[in-house]
Amino acid sequence: MPHMVLKHGSTLRVGVGGLGAIGMEVVQALDGGIAGLELSAVSARDTVKALDRLARLRSKPRLVALNQLASFADVVVECAPAAVYDQVATPAIDAGLILVTMSSGALLSREDLIAKAKVTGARIIVPSGGILGLDAIRAAAEGNIHSVTLITRKPPHSLAGAPYVVQRNIPLLDFTSAELIFQGSARDAAQVFPANANVAATVSLAGIGPTRTRVEIWVVPGLKENVQELHVRSDSADFDLKLSSRPLPDNPRTGSLTPKSVIAALRALTSNLSIGC
Repeated sequence: MPHMVLKHGSTLRVGVGGLGAIGMEVVQALDGGIAGLELSAVSARDTVKALDRLARLRSKPRLVALNQLASFADVVVECAPAAVYDQVATPAIDAGLILVTMSSGALLSREDLIAKAKVTGARIIVPSGGILGLDAIRAAAEGNIHSVTLITRKPPHSLAGAPYVVQRNIPLLDFTSAELIFQGSARDAAQVFPANANVAATVSLAGIGPTRTRVEIWVVPGLKENVQELHVRSDSADFDLKLSSRPLPDNPRTGSLTPKSVIAALRALTSNLSIGC
């Protein structure tokens, strides 16, 4: 993870877009204190609920619209639904800021945004989220990677409401054994599982791209955790990794490791020591 060493006594202002399960944990960490960072602004759909949550914080961030975060921050953290991605990301990139984005699936269809970052000097950082091995994939990608396969296993309720499931009327709660419901590219997975396939998108960005990265999504009745299996074959190394993450209590689609990966990415921005970069 690239980091920025600040001059003594200076800080980076952080704006957080979205106060859901991920965003609120990030806000609480910033409010508790992270060296070189200060919580300056937040955005949320439910203003009344947001004001109640913010009243419990020691810091006093501004509550602003999503598209105004960039005006009050040096770092914008995107934890919002994919449908409002552009409201958070575009102003941050236009202003040449650091964008820490969780919706890597949305980023796949916005190559123009990545190109614009090169022009404005903005940086786009994608935290590891709910997966292992991104450092190894990036290293292997310096050589030749033959294949990357991500196998995702989730409990039925965590996939409810996904466009792919709704359009095909898949009876998630009727399955009595593990069922493979999707097999395809990471690009396709990101389009039809916008709330579930960010891991697939992140893996593809780290390695051989969204078209060549293969994805399987399984529904497993009785499963209590989100399970990710990563299989990589390359000239330099072959590796197989498995991660079982406990779902967030307020958001079963997301593993509990995900907000912690955002916090770790924020700490790395100003740290004098970087590990696994």
